[in-house]
Amino acid sequence: MSEDGIVTCDACPVLCRIRPGKTGACDRYGNVDGALARMDPFVLAQRAREAGAPMVAFAAGGGDWNGELVRQGGTFVTGIGAGTTYPDYKPAPFIVSSTIDGVDMVTVVTEGIFSYCGLKVKIDTDRYLGPEQAAVRVQGEAIGHVTTAEYGSQMLSLGGVHHLTGGSKKEGVVTCDALLALANGDAVEMTVDGGSKIVVQSGKPPIVNDAPENRMRVGCGSATIGMFAKQWHGHADEVIVVDDHITGVLSEHQAGRFLDMKPAGIRVRGRKSTPGRYFQVASPGTGWGGTDIVDPLAIVEKIDPKIAWPGLRLLMVSTTGEHSAWFVLDDELKPVPAEMPAPIRKVVERIGENCEPALCTVLFMAGAGGSLRAGVTENPVRLTNSVRASLTRVTAGGAPVYVWPGGGITYMVDVAEMPANAFGYVPTPALVAPLEFTMRRADYEALGGHMDHIRPIESLAGIERAVAGGWRRDHPWPLTPPGKE
Repeated sequence: MSEDGIVTCDACPVLCRIRPGKTGACDRYGNVDGALARMDPFVLAQRAREAGAPMVAFAAGGGDWNGELVRQGGTFVTGIGAGTTYPDYKPAPFIVSSTIDGVDMVTVVTEGIFSYCGLKVKIDTDRYLGPEQAAVRVQGEAIGHVTTAEYGSQMLSLGGVHHLTGGSKKEGVVTCDALLALANGDAVEMTVDGGSKIVVQSGKPPIVNDAPENRMRVGCGSATIGMFAKQWHGHADEVIVVDDHITGVLSEHQAGRFLDMKPAGIRVRGRKSTPGRYFQVASPGTGWGGTDIVDPLAIVEKIDPKIAWPGLRLLMVSTTGEHSAWFVLDDELKPVPAEMPAPIRKVVERIGENCEPALCTVLFMAGAGGSLRAGVTENPVRLTNSVRASLTRVTAGGAPVYVWPGGGITYMVDVAEMPANAFGYVPTPALVAPLEFTMRRADYEALGGHMDHIRPIESLAGIERAVAGGWRRDHPWPLTPPGKE
């Protein structure tokens, strides 16, 4: 501390000089009575004392901390609010021991500062968001791109070091702000070059061009034909399920042949794949089945008078059941709109019933690099090896993570599984995320851990800013000794 009471924060490379009573640029650290202090609550997660006891929400804010809940076996120390030791030339902020089932366990917690991080976003919709590799923008700045679509979902890759630090200052700031908002469960509006405007929020339906999505498709057009062919049989002479990827035609499809349906003579546009399956019947869009069509008859290329007949009953439906139309061919073999029979309407409604709710899923992905690992052990590679050997469990705010194969500790976690407001930022710019490493005490010692800095779990009762939150029942308990799961 200087003579005028200013303290220098060393929690990140910015090195803010903070006046008394003020906070640094990230608002995470402040000058409290002339000392550098972490301002946010330090979150501990609690398991119920007895089986079947009610749980409180898995989030910070469980009330004032009085130390009564700090106990062996039932308390897990998360990295949320723990602080950081970046760059990790010193041990992690908290290295906590407890005894579980007679086994001494250690949890090392920190808040990692990640420039090498991003979000993978799964958006359940067939609506066209934009071409693959197209830039995703917020406030006009590129923060990521559209990546390969998956079954019933469009995928975005957002953030990453090149957007955070490799572009202009504004690009980095906007990217960091957008990632932080999404990671903490807030909604973010973005646009896709050559595509749509979308609003994304973890656990909420996507909004595409101001229209909320409700349903994730039941399957592609061909799969829909297969699922409901028997239910249409005898009530329709032809069913065309419109889909941007694979449009299905019932009478030509293997399912129709199995039911001995006679050919209907209605040829759809596009490139024929296997019988009853057509690719590229229309361009991608926000209309029927993720195509750009508004009138479903636009994909009908011709009706063969040698095969079709007056009175032929035709159903056209989308893969979500949100679009449907019933036609009957007149004497000139032209489709004429007609009232949909009840048995057909029932199956259309069943398509919708079988569609899962359309949601956005936000996955945080980052690499725990050498500097962060040095806060755990003097020999960082040993931590990586311990994680690979399943001797060390990695969690993020107590939530289970997926550790990618290959080198390093590259992990991914669903932000919806984490406590609220688990993420922060530093203005370098980079995101700050909680991280915990849990292992047997003997294994921690073997990997060269900072043994002199281990403190018992009961010692946390004296931390005034600690708060307790309940443990989610569906999460594995990280403190369970290896081999006793």
